[in-house]
Amino acid sequence: MSAPVADRPAAAPAARRGYRPGRVAQRFLRDRTGMFFLGVLVLLVLVALVSQFWTPYDPDAQDLLARLEGPSAAHLLGTDNIGRDILSRLMVATWTALTSSGLAVGLAIVVGVPLGLLAGYAEGVLDGLLSRICDVLLSLPPLLFAVAIVGALGPSLTNAMIAIGVLLMPRFYRLTRISTREVKHEDYVEAARASGTGPLRIMRTHVLPNIASPLLIQTSFAAAVAIVSESGLSFLGLGAQAPTASWGSMVKEGFDRIAEDPWSMYPPAIMIVVAILALSLLGDSLRDAVGRQTGGRR
Repeated sequence: MSAPVADRPAAAPAARRGYRPGRVAQRFLRDRTGMFFLGVLVLLVLVALVSQFWTPYDPDAQDLLARLEGPSAAHLLGTDNIGRDILSRLMVATWTALTSSGLAVGLAIVVGVPLGLLAGYAEGVLDGLLSRICDVLLSLPPLLFAVAIVGALGPSLTNAMIAIGVLLMPRFYRLTRISTREVKHEDYVEAARASGTGPLRIMRTHVLPNIASPLLIQTSFAAAVAIVSESGLSFLGLGAQAPTASWGSMVKEGFDRIAEDPWSMYPPAIMIVVAILALSLLGDSLRDAVGRQTGGRR
């Protein structure tokens, strides 16, 4: 369930001497790998948006006379086992993947970041309690935990993404907590505290903006994990339900007929790989842009 890429540490907090947002942007713009994969992600987003208004064919329309056809002028990527156009379904599945990933990561951020801010700033009993809860969640087998949640709530894409969001939440909590504990001792935070600024305002206006960079990097890695997880759950029949198109369910349909027609499994599998690579390498480029030491190079 969980991909190795998500375990890479995010960048160190941005609130350090020499940090300049403009300098970070310049570093990123000079990174050809990062810019290339940013372009790939933009292309995926455009495909997903276009699919909501136009596809070459109705993605759910069946044509049994044209089943299991290979790529042709009529069907650029061929048809599946019940005659549906693979390109049309692939476009719609891109929307499914991106929106479901956004839902899972959004849930993880909405819950994990505020709790991490509170625990890192207040420390003490609250910090200990929340940290133990997150440790418990991290100790659970991801696949079994996700299957348990989906089994309790019922198989659906939304329930699957709630499960993934819960699994991703401790990662954002721990990163936010650690970053907050470092930033809270900076001079500008101490000055704000001495001037009488309340804790909530300090966290909102001084701490959160200065830990945004590592959170952005973690978001990129978490989105890759969410796409892998959604595809895996849909492959098992616990995510997107028919007739909703999903990369995972399309791979499953092709896998079930791999001896009869192996081609239909390749396009969605390639899309999964491309999306994961784009998000992972974009995260690497962002991490390098904020100045993290990687391989002895800053």
